[in-house]
Amino acid sequence: MIINPLVGAAGVSAVPDSARVVQNIGLNADPNNHLLMHAMAPNVAGVIGSAVAAGILISFLL
Repeated sequence: MIINPLVGAAGVSAVPDSARVVQNIGLNADPNNHLLMHAMAPNVAGVIGSAVAAGILISFLL
């Protein structure tokens, strides 16, 4: 099974810079690729997950 490394690169929570990098790499491989919105989904999910985890940790302290 082969996993596209762009999926992992898009998951980095450096919004939106990592999604732009994935878009540029995808365009270099195939000029018909339009990956920006697909790459933003793991970015936003990572940010939401980090916010939830931070809220849970803060609730333990208070």
